[in-house]
Amino acid sequence: MNRELIVRSSSQSVDFALLKDGKLTELHKEENSNDFSVGDIFLAKIRKPVTGLNAAFVNVGYEKDAFLHYHDLGPQLSSMLKFIKQVSSGKLNDYTLGNFPIETDIDKNGVITDVIKANQSLLVQIVKEPISTKGPRISSELSIAGRYLVMVPFSDRVSVSQKIASKEEKDRLKRLVRSIKPKGFGVIIRTVAEGQKVAELDKDLENLLNKWTAMCKKLQRAQTPSKVFVELNRASSILRDVFNDSFTGIHVDDDTLYNEIKDYVSEIAPEKESIVKHYNNTNVPIFEKFGIERQIKTSFGRTAAMSKGAYLIIEHTEALHVIDVNSGNRSNKAKNQEDTALEVNLLSASEIARQLRLRDMGGIIVVDFIDMVKPQHRKRLFEHLRDEMKDDRAKHKILPPSKFGLIQITRQRVRPEMNIKTTEEDPNNSGKQVEAPIVLIDKIIADLQKLLKGPAKDNSITLNIHPFIAAYITKGFPSIRMKWYLEYKRWIKVQPRDAYTYLEYRFKNKDGKTIY
Repeated sequence: MNRELIVRSSSQSVDFALLKDGKLTELHKEENSNDFSVGDIFLAKIRKPVTGLNAAFVNVGYEKDAFLHYHDLGPQLSSMLKFIKQVSSGKLNDYTLGNFPIETDIDKNGVITDVIKANQSLLVQIVKEPISTKGPRISSELSIAGRYLVMVPFSDRVSVSQKIASKEEKDRLKRLVRSIKPKGFGVIIRTVAEGQKVAELDKDLENLLNKWTAMCKKLQRAQTPSKVFVELNRASSILRDVFNDSFTGIHVDDDTLYNEIKDYVSEIAPEKESIVKHYNNTNVPIFEKFGIERQIKTSFGRTAAMSKGAYLIIEHTEALHVIDVNSGNRSNKAKNQEDTALEVNLLSASEIARQLRLRDMGGIIVVDFIDMVKPQHRKRLFEHLRDEMKDDRAKHKILPPSKFGLIQITRQRVRPEMNIKTTEEDPNNSGKQVEAPIVLIDKIIADLQKLLKGPAKDNSITLNIHPFIAAYITKGFPSIRMKWYLEYKRWIKVQPRDAYTYLEYRFKNKDGKTIY
């Protein structure tokens, strides 16, 4: 398995594309104007506790107040409030927490007005970026993430990622971390720490302590609201979370970003520093070079096409997402309808897992798979979908198929969904939105495959199409038509038709009759 990270920079934003064996699996955009990223820590001010919601609205500097629920306060709230007060006043200069007296935990079923008051200063962390009409979701249970460890101030607990299966490895890691963990800090051991030596863990923990100390120094002169800790930029955070030995290339088209990423990779994996490459071809944009632009056009939008005619229809509402699986005019060698349904459903499950990551869809997702009668087929589909989503970093839960054949998924939503417009204005001035021309070529190829590989093969095929599209297919070397000839060993005649609209086409036989 090969993984590549492609980074495209512009004056307004930076785009990150994660490829798995050449296929686009994640797409992220970092806006230069985004001041409220997940992981950022703010010194904020309580605006108004609301007893009915058992929550408070907090001023973090965003146009809408952030939302802080009682259960997101964290059990060590009293210790944090005391710490902030002493640091801000200059009475406390030792930020290691080794000699700081930890207060009693707050009642987990308490009332918010009993523990915080209006106009009180509080350290909060962004756990969900502003989405739609809502302000950020925040927590005062702080955590600072590193490569192998996550450090939790005002705690003493050591826990291990559930994705590490071996009990012996879990016990080993816990024992190592307890031997190096400073007093007053809890630690969560991440999945990538599996197999690591104590020196690597200690180095990571020391780096996290330095970040905590730098943040605390800012508190002495910080005004409310203000940002006191900045999460890593998106490139570094992606590498921190997903980087492993399967990465074969990181390609960057910006000098500054290239140097930043190269330095970060040399720090976390010196042996992989050589895979970071600077892309400096000004004639072909980086996303075009790696085929990402084409995949974006064909992967986003209401309809997502799959191989051999099957496709998904993805609908979005305020409350949930609905995905419908369609076999289309798929033809295969399956013996019966049940086998066809299973084949299409398994193919769709893989694409759905990819689409959820690619679009960063969150909340409730309901998938209407093709009905299957056999219980073992439904079980196989459920297990296949679960396996396909193992690489998904967002917290998610999948329920088994219901009696109606629906599978329900909940997926953590921490950022606005990635939504890319894939339709364009109709060049025929109809006032409608039509699919991008690149999608049209994929449709033509899919139809051509059915004609050439189907049971009723025609010896002579002519493609009637608008002159502009005809030129796109026939010009250049090698042209698209030449590639068809090399693949199918058949020459396809292309006939320009002035009467056709831009996106209209017909396949005809030697007698001039329409065959598709």
